[in-house]
Amino acid sequence: MKKTRMILVLLFAALFSTTAFSAQSLDSLLKEVKQAKAEEARMNKQREAEFLKDKKKQAQLLANAKAKLAAEKARGEQLKKQFDENEQKLAEAEETLERRQGNLGELFGVVRQVAGDVAGVLDASLVSAQYPGRTKELVRMSNEKKLPSIPELEELWYQMQHEMTESGKVVKYKDAVVAVDGTESQQEVVRVGVFNAVSNGKFLRYLTETDQLIILPRQPAARFTRLAKGLQEATSGIVPMAVDPSRGSILNLLVQAPDLKERVAQGKEVGYIIIGLAIFGFLLALYRFIALGITSLKVRSQLKHADTPKKNNPLGRVLLSWYDNKDADLETLERKVDEAVIKEVPKLQRGLSILKILAVIAPLLGLLGTVTGMIQTFQSITLFGTGDPKLMAGGISQALITTVLGLMAAIPLTFLHALVSARSKALVQVLEEQSAGIIARHAEKLHS
Repeated sequence: MKKTRMILVLLFAALFSTTAFSAQSLDSLLKEVKQAKAEEARMNKQREAEFLKDKKKQAQLLANAKAKLAAEKARGEQLKKQFDENEQKLAEAEETLERRQGNLGELFGVVRQVAGDVAGVLDASLVSAQYPGRTKELVRMSNEKKLPSIPELEELWYQMQHEMTESGKVVKYKDAVVAVDGTESQQEVVRVGVFNAVSNGKFLRYLTETDQLIILPRQPAARFTRLAKGLQEATSGIVPMAVDPSRGSILNLLVQAPDLKERVAQGKEVGYIIIGLAIFGFLLALYRFIALGITSLKVRSQLKHADTPKKNNPLGRVLLSWYDNKDADLETLERKVDEAVIKEVPKLQRGLSILKILAVIAPLLGLLGTVTGMIQTFQSITLFGTGDPKLMAGGISQALITTVLGLMAAIPLTFLHALVSARSKALVQVLEEQSAGIIARHAEKLHS
């Protein structure tokens, strides 16, 4: 209590001391206090008026917000009611549409499927090389989610009819052709329906990825290229032409099919050895055949001039042995003549044993190469499995090449050996006959 009183006294003293300097007397002090009180009351009333004004404004804003909320709620209810009504109408419309469509739904599916199939056929057709961009509308039609229109159905009909019509025509036109080295040039192209396309006597292939005609890296046999050239040069009438019924598939396989050189290379070292032995055998057989032929001519000439033996042929040398020993006894003469015949036989049969050995070795080497190739094939199967039949077929094909080469070498070598052996035996038989005749004549002379 004392503390409170002391604080009040101090505050009053401070107030008095503060106003004492500005007021001249107590009346002036009272007047200033009254003015300050009135000013403070006026400011309070002003603040109260502003507060009441703001309060009314806030109340108006609150009322407006509540009214807007009520309006939006009413609008939401109306929209929800309208949405429900629209949902019901949409369901009724879909039911009516499904009922009225009937078979049109199936037609839609068929049209999409047919459009996709026709687009695939046209995309790979040779006709597209002459008329590019035919599948754009068909691809779009096959991907659409709505029923096709009448113009779209007519477009599908037109493209199908156009393809059928062009498949029966032989057309000549200018187009860009890509050569084997990659260069492109404008050339005259002859298209035989949807089967073949040729240019300058060479068959072409149509690349669907780039819409280009390229020359096949490996052309078919010469008789087919001659037919292609004759067709391109023809102006009217009927000319023969080879047609690929698979629409290019068979011609495309020509690129993958190995030629003779590649087939021989598949035999590897064993194949080259067989070829080397075969060439050596052929040359040896040819040499011996010619040599025996010349010897046969000389022997025939000697038979005509038996009285004048010559040393340039086997029969002449046998006759010379008789002339040198004609005064000897029969046994000695027989031995001398037999000795001369025996000396001539190896010369006449020279090379026959080598030919026989080569004819036997060639198929054995082929079998060796086949077994080696089969071992490699089974090793590949062990590593990669049997999932790829082409891997097995390719390995077996390479393995059998050596067998083919061995048989191709052995069969002619056997035939040549038989020919050379027959000619050699014929000459030996002539020598034996003449030697027997000489001895017989000598024996008759001795007995007479």
